[in-house]
Amino acid sequence: MDALILSRMQFAANISFHILFPTITIALGWVLLFFKWRYERTGDDAWMKAYFFWVKVFALSFALGVVSGITMSFQFGTNWPGFMETVGNVAGPLLAYEVLTAFFLEAVFLGIMLFGFSRVSSRIHTLATFLVAFGTTMSAFWIIALNSWMHTPQGFEMRDGVAHATDWFAIIFNPSMPYRFVHMLLASGLTVAFLMAGLSALRWIYGDRSEPMYKALRTGVYLGAILIPVQIFAGDMHGLNTLEHQPQKVAAMEANWETRGNVPLVLFALPDEEARENHFEIGIPSGASLILKHHADGVVPGLNDFVAEDGTAEHPPVLPLFISFRVMVGVGMLMLVVSWAAAWMLWRRDDINKPMAFVLAGMAFSGWIATLAGWYTTEIGRQPWLVSGVVTTAEAVAPVPGAHVALTFATYLALYAVLIVVYLTVLYKLAIRAHYGNIEKDPDPRGDSVSMGKATGEALQPAE
Repeated sequence: MDALILSRMQFAANISFHILFPTITIALGWVLLFFKWRYERTGDDAWMKAYFFWVKVFALSFALGVVSGITMSFQFGTNWPGFMETVGNVAGPLLAYEVLTAFFLEAVFLGIMLFGFSRVSSRIHTLATFLVAFGTTMSAFWIIALNSWMHTPQGFEMRDGVAHATDWFAIIFNPSMPYRFVHMLLASGLTVAFLMAGLSALRWIYGDRSEPMYKALRTGVYLGAILIPVQIFAGDMHGLNTLEHQPQKVAAMEANWETRGNVPLVLFALPDEEARENHFEIGIPSGASLILKHHADGVVPGLNDFVAEDGTAEHPPVLPLFISFRVMVGVGMLMLVVSWAAAWMLWRRDDINKPMAFVLAGMAFSGWIATLAGWYTTEIGRQPWLVSGVVTTAEAVAPVPGAHVALTFATYLALYAVLIVVYLTVLYKLAIRAHYGNIEKDPDPRGDSVSMGKATGEALQPAE
């Protein structure tokens, strides 16, 4: 296997591992702020106990996100030197802005958020929680701005084969950036919603009927039920934007070979790039035209329009894009059904039953699956370009032997496998702890001195 393919696989593995944790911290910071706000408004200890449980998940996820982000950034120089050589004048400042703004806020105030509850006033602790949440969102903003620019670049000019910025506003707010940013924030919200509902349901299975568990369960279920229809709408808007600026990606997502109207929405098929056709196709007549053009006879671009005169395909690989897009949509539809069913059950009965608890626990990491599938759709859909129309992956890859890349790739895989097992084990251990802990506070919950007692650690036992 050559160095190009191995380098792409290695970077894909790195970004796949890394994205798992910012997907949690971006939204979880705001949920923690909501818990703290509810505690200060009501004086109900259950909100603060839920805060202390979930801030541990935030801290663990934040730590792994930082570590994996650093190793990923190294690869810009070791595996993709052509990227920074060609577009470093644009990419470098955007990455620096993230450090100077977002990461600075996180680094300064994270310690207060994690350990300052009994050491600073309640208002300062709340402010620290807000600034950390804001910092994670700003971090996402700058990274999405860069990633979106790689898909829909503008605001620059090429001089001697090097990109030079001419309009930073156009670079940051490039045509796809607003859609991708909203899509990512909603994906993070859904990931946290189902993780919170899933771990709370696991505690329910193990016999926990405490108020902090129910507050986290209701927050997760209701948040998921609210966000999933919004995400479906945002995804539709994002798809229309992609159709305008990257029609070859949409053609591959739909496995549509010929430009035509009345294009079916293909539910299942085996796309064959050599034969330029689909095998075993099952579709909904005119479905793709309705979704993409909002009328049945809408014309949708076909893959055969993106073939060079010498027969070289100038579109992304079809099969992986076709599959990943359907995984993302399928998981999203499952999220819709489960969250609405759980919300209805909580609204009618103020509780869940055992089958629903197992379903929610099984869906705890469904947000990860949908997010990874969505990122694969996005990034594979840009091929063969690293920056659309500017530099290809083949031009940017480092000229190193494939064996060297294979060695580092295997090392990364082994390390990440260990880390993800440790992470999931810690989450499981947290989920089956017996108590959330005791809160010692002033009579006035909005007072200036609050201290946290220690949580006990007896394991819960599965309910009969």
